Amino acid sequence: MSISSAAWWRTAVIYQIYVRSFADGNGDGVGDIAGIRSRLPYLAELGVDAIWITPWYASPMADGGYDVADFQAIAPEFGTLAEAEAMIAEAHEHGLRVILDIVPNHTSDEHAWFREALASDPDSAERARYWFRPGRGPDGALPPNDWRSVFGGPAWTRLLDDQGVPEDWYLHLFAPEQPDLNWSNPEVHREFEDILRFWFDRGVDGFRIDVAHGLDKHAALPDIGLDEEELLAEPDIADHPHWDRDGVHEIYRDWRRVADSYVDSPHGPRVFVAEAWVRTATNRLARYLRPDELHTAFNFDFLKCAWDAAQLRASVDHNLRTLGEVGAAPTWVLSNHDVIRHVTRYGRDTDDIQRPAGTVPTDLALGTVRARAAALLMLALPGGAYVYQGDELGLAEVEDLPLDSLQDPIWERSGHRVRGRDGCRVPLPWTGDAPALGFGAAAAWLPQPTEWKQQTVEVQTDDPTSMLALYREALRVRRSLPDLAGDELRWQAHGEDVLAFDRGTEFRCVVNLGSEPVELPADAEVLLASAPLADGVLRSDVAAWLRIRK
Repeated sequence: MSISSAAWWRTAVIYQIYVRSFADGNGDGVGDIAGIRSRLPYLAELGVDAIWITPWYASPMADGGYDVADFQAIAPEFGTLAEAEAMIAEAHEHGLRVILDIVPNHTSDEHAWFREALASDPDSAERARYWFRPGRGPDGALPPNDWRSVFGGPAWTRLLDDQGVPEDWYLHLFAPEQPDLNWSNPEVHREFEDILRFWFDRGVDGFRIDVAHGLDKHAALPDIGLDEEELLAEPDIADHPHWDRDGVHEIYRDWRRVADSYVDSPHGPRVFVAEAWVRTATNRLARYLRPDELHTAFNFDFLKCAWDAAQLRASVDHNLRTLGEVGAAPTWVLSNHDVIRHVTRYGRDTDDIQRPAGTVPTDLALGTVRARAAALLMLALPGGAYVYQGDELGLAEVEDLPLDSLQDPIWERSGHRVRGRDGCRVPLPWTGDAPALGFGAAAAWLPQPTEWKQQTVEVQTDDPTSMLALYREALRVRRSLPDLAGDELRWQAHGEDVLAFDRGTEFRCVVNLGSEPVELPADAEVLLASAPLADGVLRSDVAAWLRIRK
């Protein structure tokens, strides 16, 4: 299959692979590169345009690989660099581009740089790559400021010397095993530009930038005056001292120059997608997507919406308007490895949609019906879209994992109050009804629910009414319709609880989020529906793609 060299990212559907949980090729219970290679035909048949692979770099795995010890080496449990290079080439042969995660906000505490910093003097060049500071108070026993870790607890850890005497503190906005890099240091800039080139030279088509809004810190490290950890992942404070500061943009201008130097490659432009949490009410996300910066960014406000027509329409309008002002295409997403799966979210009451796993009742049957409609809504919108592994199978959050199986650092850092993200990271069910469900030969690293044997790829492949069949057909239709290739969207009146919009000359998407049935145009041809239609009527929580003759 050939790969076009046009601005492919503007309309691409990209499949997120959480490496540990996608497919196990060597039989040790953990997903790996061999497993990805074995499933490339499945992904090509699904109809996606690219894959995004979560960190496969050498790591002690304190945070599922987001604590990187060496950005130019592969974690042994995932494979080798040679296997990674072979996988990239094979993906291209299947018509799939490859996007890697890059983690520029922090390293592992086992990274060579941090080890050198620990062995060096307080004012050394080695420590200047990170944020080391003396503590406050007469004996320095208090952290340098009041910043909190996203994972719970303070964002500072104090060092001890060989005799156990307390020394300086170091900053980690996530786990203590993830010390933050100091991006005011030119050496950090040079290192990451070298990392980009290392992987671009091996054929990688782009990068998803982890915590893209967090690299720049206020030089004075001032207090925030806020002690509510659940609010810290988003910069709802103007001039926040470590989220979404203006200094990040010069970093990404430099990165864009690196990517653009590969513009003549056989597979087209190298691209970036930002994980940037910004204040929804502003247009600050668009700042990341100016023509000389990044190419795309996730629209997390869309993901956070309840199953509500007004909320969803407002999110679509806001993103189309603000991103359109800088000529950028929106990027839609319903789930990922950090949030509760949307089958579960949509099965909850509106006020409970974002509450932690295992804390509120969920109607999974309702959530599944709505998730089918949401898939058609997302895939009909202008721009690109991301599908998290298992979305296409209709998998729900596993909210009752045994406590002794939980591995997310949030579980420990929260004092066992918050289960964390393991429930959306349970390994995929592929075939059969025995333990591991075709994921691999050994028991999976997180236990799979027994009921997932009814949701395996094998079962759903033979069922034309399955979620998998819906995704395959939606992606086929999306790719075949010229009307879905542009940036235009025109809303149509169908009532306050209905989202209806036209694209191109003949395409219309209608989603009924209300409790009453909705009549469809009598002369419309139904291209695809999320549930069976009867007598031209769209039932509650159902979406349809139509061809309108004008």
